[in-house]
Parts: sequence; structure tokens; C-alpha cells
Amino acid sequence: MAQSVQLLLTENVGNLGIVGDIVNVKVGYARNYLLPFGYATTPSEELVAQLADKRAQAEKDLAALRKQREDMISKLNGQELTLIRACNDQGQLYGSVTQQDIASALAEVGFEVLPREVRLSTAIKRIDSFDVHVKVDSDLEADIKIWVVADRELDNEESDEMEFDNEGELIVKETKKVEKTEEQAAPAEAE
Repeated sequence: MAQSVQLLLTENVGNLGIVGDIVNVKVGYARNYLLPFGYATTPSEELVAQLADKRAQAEKDLAALRKQREDMISKLNGQELTLIRACNDQGQLYGSVTQQDIASALAEVGFEVLPREVRLSTAIKRIDSFDVHVKVDSDLEADIKIWVVADRELDNEESDEMEFDNEGELIVKETKKVEKTEEQAAPAEAE
């Protein structure tokens, strides 16, 4: 049984080719996706000739898209974004910042980037700054900086940690009590 089949693309298919390309694909991909949706057909000279105009238009569209992406990447490189997220007192986010979140934030400032084009090296799960790589094509890349900030003021004071003795009993530290002076206590008595 054949492992792959040769087909003529009748539509542009991402990561495969443009209209008029003759491609080799796995039988299952052809049978389950390309042929039922009308994206490909069996190649013939007549069909290649019929699709010549459509292919020329597709090449023009791809060239225009490429030019637009080159301009976008030149402006995108070095951009900084601030994302506001909910977190606990230690700066751990209650969720995480995803590729979709970054792509949406970029869209708000005028950069049309797909979530799959945002490359995260690690999951963003805390308040900090992160370098994010954006790759829109094999040779079109940019690096941006993401600032993840808390949605509220964090209590950054160093809290006293609990101390335990050798038996595991909690050591209670005495706190200094501020005694009221007679002047502070007097108005309270008058009322």
C-alpha cells in the first residue's frame, strides 16, 4: 500500500503550499482533510493550466503579506508590554500568561501576531519581566520584553517567620506594647 500520494493543491494550505503546487502527502492526510474539503485534487496538465491565474494571484498576495510582516517585525523588535495579573503576596500568579494572552496584548497595540508565533521558553507564572521570542516566518523574528505586574499593591515587608524549638513547639516572640500616654488616654475618657 502506498505511504504517500501526489496531489495538486486547489487552495493555499498553510505549511504545505500554495494553489497550483504539486505536493506529496500521506494518504490519510489526503483522504481525511485535503480531498473532502476541496483543497487538493489529482494532478493533471489541464488543471495546472486552469489554476495558473489563481496561482499568480496567490503569489502576489504572499509577497504583499511578506512585505507587511517584514515591516511589522522591524517595528516589533524591542517592544515592551505590560500585563496586569492577579497574584498572591509572594508574586505567584493565580494562572499563567499564555501565548494567546501575549498575542492579544500585541493586537491591542497594533501588531497582528498569531498565538503560535509567540514562542515562550518557560511558562510565565510569576510577577517579573520576561524576554519573549516572536517568530512569524523562518527568517522573520523579533524579541520583545513582557512585564508582568500585580493588579494590586503587594506587601513587600519581610514578615517574621515562625520559629520552632527542638521539640517542634512554636516559639512565641513578645512584641513591644506601646503604652498610651496620659494625653492620648484623656480624650477617650472624656467621651
